[in-house]
Amino acid sequence: MSEADGIDDFMDNSMRQSLLIASRIAETLARRRQEAQRQQEHQDAQAAHETQARVAAERSAAHAALAAVHKDQWWEKAKPADIAAVHAVAEGWKDQDPTALEASEKIRHEVLARYGIDTHDVGPDTAYLESGIETIATEKARQDELARSQEQTRKAAAEHEKAMQLLAAARAEELRSQAGKLAPEMERHQVPVEYLANPELAQALQRAHNAKTPTAVAAADAEVKERMFLIGKDGIHGPDIDQLRKETTANVSGADDSHFKDPAFVQAAKEMHETKLLAEAGFTGSQRASMEQRYERAEKELFDRLEGIGREIENRVTGNASNRLQDHGLKAETESAAGYGSAAHHEAFAESLGNSGANETQVRGRLAAARSEGTHPSTAVAMGSRAAKARKSHSGAAMGAERGKGGLSR
Repeated sequence: MSEADGIDDFMDNSMRQSLLIASRIAETLARRRQEAQRQQEHQDAQAAHETQARVAAERSAAHAALAAVHKDQWWEKAKPADIAAVHAVAEGWKDQDPTALEASEKIRHEVLARYGIDTHDVGPDTAYLESGIETIATEKARQDELARSQEQTRKAAAEHEKAMQLLAAARAEELRSQAGKLAPEMERHQVPVEYLANPELAQALQRAHNAKTPTAVAAADAEVKERMFLIGKDGIHGPDIDQLRKETTANVSGADDSHFKDPAFVQAAKEMHETKLLAEAGFTGSQRASMEQRYERAEKELFDRLEGIGREIENRVTGNASNRLQDHGLKAETESAAGYGSAAHHEAFAESLGNSGANETQVRGRLAAARSEGTHPSTAVAMGSRAAKARKSHSGAAMGAERGKGGLSR
């Protein structure tokens, strides 16, 4: 055996060992690759399973949220944020889920019908949708409240009208009953039943009905004739306050709108108005009081009320200044009671009023009242308990015509 043969054998053994080792290493690497691949496949399967489970859970939650949109009662109570939320869910799922697609169409229909907003134009912008719904819902609520208020007003008006009809029916029945009792007097004076709504005429007819003597009958009949004449001039219910205000303020210096808030002043103005109409028509009054006496009495009452209201307003407006006015008045009375009513006295009186804080209207009212009285206040108080005497300077028919802008005739 040669030396070369030994070397070859050694080389063959070494090669075989190397190949064996390499084969074993390759086997190990192959197993490791297979194990890694199996692990990766397992991990992928686990991740896919978890993903599917998560998607399924989210889908179930979306179905639960979208189920409400098919209920009318939910839409009646849903807030703008609730609607925007279900719209976002439907938009997110409608391309993958039939239920979400159906819900998306339902939401679009309801939002368009209720709020006039097309969700196709809004897209996924839920903030814009919520803001739009909130604005429209607020306006709709305001309109609904207005409609409810108008309906309540309508019902109240209907109830008021019904109540007025019942009252009118009751009043008509009362007038018919009264007309039955006063039938003879109404027939003599040709008084329609509806005229009994005038209380003064009804009272005059009742007095005529109750009269037992010719004198009492004549007096009552005269009063009935006066009332029938006044109804012919001013209607069943007499002059209204606006008519009296225009007439009185045009003829009585110092009278203004504030005086017509006093019922007694309004009544005095009404008596003046009616007395003037009767005097101009030739009525002479009665034995108890001539037309001139009645005119003077109404005139005095009007000026008394004018002065009284003027003082009341002055005291209310000027407060403590009224004490100073009284001091000035006492001083003026002490100095010259005999000069009361003179032009100088009125001028000084007006100046004292102005210095004490009274406004132009108050000064004018107080002066008008002062000019209407020719006697000093201390004397007027003393005279108040005595009966007024009738003046003979004017005839009844001419008195009303003598009133001018400066005031009623004195």
